[in-house]
This record gives sequence, C-alpha cells and structure tokens, in this order.
Amino acid sequence: MCFTMTMFMLLLTTVLSFFQVPSLASSPHLINFRSPNLYPESFSWDPTAKHFIVGSLRYPTLLSVSDAGVINTLASEDSIPANSSFLGITVDVVHSRVLAVVHPRSQPSNCALAAYDLRSPHHRLFLTILHDAASTTFASGANDVTVDFSGNAFVTNSASNFIWKVDPEGKASVFSKSKIFTKTPVPDTPYSSCGLNGIAYCSKGYLLVAQSNTGNLYKVDSEDGTARKIQLNRELNAPDGIAIRIDGVLLVVSQYKLYFIKSDNSWSDGVVYEETVLDTGRFATSVTVGAEDRVYVLYGHVNEGIMGNSQRGEFSILDVRSEDESGDKAVWIYVLVGFGFAYLLVWRIRFQTRQLFTNMNEKNA
Repeated sequence: MCFTMTMFMLLLTTVLSFFQVPSLASSPHLINFRSPNLYPESFSWDPTAKHFIVGSLRYPTLLSVSDAGVINTLASEDSIPANSSFLGITVDVVHSRVLAVVHPRSQPSNCALAAYDLRSPHHRLFLTILHDAASTTFASGANDVTVDFSGNAFVTNSASNFIWKVDPEGKASVFSKSKIFTKTPVPDTPYSSCGLNGIAYCSKGYLLVAQSNTGNLYKVDSEDGTARKIQLNRELNAPDGIAIRIDGVLLVVSQYKLYFIKSDNSWSDGVVYEETVLDTGRFATSVTVGAEDRVYVLYGHVNEGIMGNSQRGEFSILDVRSEDESGDKAVWIYVLVGFGFAYLLVWRIRFQTRQLFTNMNEKNA
C-alpha cells in the first residue's frame, strides 16, 4: 500500500510540475543586444547558424544576434552610400542567401535589393537597382522582402503600392500592380503614406501582403500577380511585418499589437484569434519565426532612428508565447493528469485484488 501511494504521489508531482510550464512560458522574455545607433527595422531567423540576422536604419550593415544577445558583423558595405538603410530582410535557406532591401536615404529613388552568401565570409552575390520598367524611372519606397523555393524574391513598394520580383540571378521587374492595392480609401492616419509593407511567401503558391495605411491583408498569386483582399473578422491597426508559422498561422506585427491569424480556406478569409499587446515605446516593426516554431518580435525603436539626432545603444527581441495556445496545452495536461490518476486507481485495485486472492490461497493451503 505504501509503495502504491508513493508511486502515485511521485507521478502526480511530476505531472503537476509539467503543468506549470505553460504558465511560465507565457511570461515575456527579452533578448537584449547592444550596437550603437543600429536602429534595426527588420530581422530574420537563420536556422542553419541558429541566430537572428538584423539590419540597420542608419547603416548598410547586417549583424547576427544570438539568443544570448551576442552580436557579430556579417556584412558591412563600403560600396553602398554610408547613410543607406537595410530595411526588409529574409533568409533564403534553400539557396543559402540572405536578402536585404537597400534604401539610400540621400537618394531614396535608388532603392535596391542586395543578396549575400549565408555562409562565411558572406560575400555579396548581387546588388539590383529596383525601378518601374513601365515608366523607365526609378522608384522609391522599397520596404520588405520574401523569397519562394525557386529563389525568386518579392519586394513591396510602400510608396506606390506595387510588388517587384527579382529572379535568382538578380534581374528585377515589376510583378504586381493590382488595382485592389489602391482602390480602398485611405484614412487620415500617421501611416497614410505607408502602403504595402510586410510580405511572406506561402508554400501553396501565393504571397500574403500587409498594407499599413488601410490595415488590409492581400493574397497575391505568386505566378501572375493577381490579388484579392482577405476578409478578416476584425480590423488590423497599422500592420507592418508579417511571418508564417509552420502550422499555417499568420503573424502580423504593428507598433501596438502582435496578431495571430488563421484561415481554413486558403486565405479567402481569416480569423484573428489572439492579440498580444506590445510596448509601443519600443516601436515593434518586424516578426519572425525561430527554432521550435517560436515567435519573436523586434523592438528596434525606429521612430527614434528616423530622427538623425537621436542616440541609442540597446535594442531587444521579444519572445512571444500565445496565451490561448498555452491554455490549450493546459487542457491536455489536465487530461493527462486524469488518465494518470485513472491508471493508478485501476493498478491499485488490481494489486489489492491480486493480494486478496493470494491471501485466500495461503489460508486454503
């Protein structure tokens, strides 16, 4: 009897200690890193080296950031104007590259896309000037970038509301100028001048794109560029960077919140099922998915970085855990506790029954 109760208490204690994990995991965890006046606007996770890659609003540089906040310089461009920004960043694991949107602040019409070898010493593979071939003029407003499995990159233009395509060799062309991007009336907000922003490639053959000034999400065919608005159950407030988890959940970050969105019909519509309030003072602009499908938000203080006279040395990455999903895990843990208790109860009854028969046989003998 004592042995049975001891086993029961040990198992129950173990299960209940496991039950505490979701509660602790939902607590915010910050990865702080230091780099003078970096002001990173975007970042991406490199699963091969298991670190983040961040850009800079002030300098044409790429840094790696470990989960302990240790930084290293991956690429620093001397051939690009010193006051250029590296805005959108994405890691192309298939082709072992990192892609970065270049925005020369002194010549904003000469936006470009740069590609670097993901392996050391991170040589530059190409630097492609982005322009509007239809008007034969250069276009400002290059913002975010994503890449498909073939190595084609897609870059959003937030000023003129269209999408570029850059092939694996670095040849650029205007990919999508859908009228749906501009036919929606734009409210008078601080984001009125910022159109198409975050972009992510879905393995099913389409792009998901966020528009900051309208709060809209769009589904864009990655072959022909046709686009349609995604109907949501609630409005998004100035969406910026986006990312897609392995389970298909779309993550949309704004200065104010991180939205968790899912769809059961290939993004004809979507449901915002959770919102995480962010620290507006740190000004979140980007979201990425790291190891074990963890969600990270970049606090780059870019509102300060836009001001040339501001100075800051420390920035941070927030590890965000979904409270709703942690709650779902808790339900399963309750179920496990119930199964464990039932198993022990059945085991105890069988043990006592077997002991009873043994005692009866000894008496009969």
